[in-house]
Amino acid sequence: METRALGPLGPVSVLSLGGLGIGGMWGETSHREAVLTVYAAVDAGITLVDVAPAYGKGEAEHVVGAAFGGKLPDGVRITTKCNLGSPARHEIMPKLERSLTRSLEAMKLERVDLFFLHSNICPDDYIYARETASQKSWATRWSLYVEGVVPAFKALQKKGLIRAWGITGTGLPNTIMQALRHEDKPAAVQVTTNLLDSPGSMRFFEEPPEPRNILRTAVNNGVGVMGIRAVQAGALTAKLDRLLPEKHPERVDYTKATSFRALAAELKEDPAVLAHRYALALPGVDTVVLGVKNRAELDAVVAGVATGPLDPAIIVRIDALGLARQMPRMPI
Repeated sequence: METRALGPLGPVSVLSLGGLGIGGMWGETSHREAVLTVYAAVDAGITLVDVAPAYGKGEAEHVVGAAFGGKLPDGVRITTKCNLGSPARHEIMPKLERSLTRSLEAMKLERVDLFFLHSNICPDDYIYARETASQKSWATRWSLYVEGVVPAFKALQKKGLIRAWGITGTGLPNTIMQALRHEDKPAAVQVTTNLLDSPGSMRFFEEPPEPRNILRTAVNNGVGVMGIRAVQAGALTAKLDRLLPEKHPERVDYTKATSFRALAAELKEDPAVLAHRYALALPGVDTVVLGVKNRAELDAVVAGVATGPLDPAIIVRIDALGLARQMPRMPI
């Protein structure tokens, strides 16, 4: 499988295996099938596995532990995350270390290659449009990020528990780009990379999400990019594999993407595979995280990507559907 440099971390496979699918959060799967999917991913050349303790209430990390038994195959790297929120400053390091320690125990590892802050990062005085009452539990204020989170990550590096750290770039675009330009910038950022430019249910604010501007800012500042939500949680697949309310963001996006599925049918392409190939064609994306939950889904995307880069003429046709609304900005 093709590799690309993930910022300062060096080469990784262009496809990564994500934890949401193997954690059972993108439709039904079994522990055994999830473990076999991990094996199949490594056999296919995938060298990065991206999990989190919240994925299936720890199931994704336990799948990693069961698959590898604490001995990673040569070249395979592991990432995990912590949803920190905005605790008191003195609680930041203990909370991050507790979360990381539990993750390492579940995966039977001594360290991870990347440890992500999985909270939204926002200005100190910002009030979100959605889930306002609980935002302290999932949004990290800027001053806490700079004065508490970054020093804690550096301390975890010194302890040898993490190789590097990153951020999930689905928070306020201005603040995410500020973090990418900061003197203490992350090694990698997870960025929405789909043809809708939609973070779906991960968006809690009213402002445009600006994923492509975040992507360009990461590239301009030497930060590695892990593309996430290539199929927008199922909205860009042939059929949603779980029941969702009519106004759920993923269902709204599924309806919006009707013209894309029609184009995929015309091209005789699986829309999910086409969506992944589109995400990989976005300039600056180092690896795209797969949300597959079984070997069949994995094999389909791996085979599709193996056919080569997406024809630029097809990219033009996808963009001409007008499903993404980009906000022009000069990234620095």
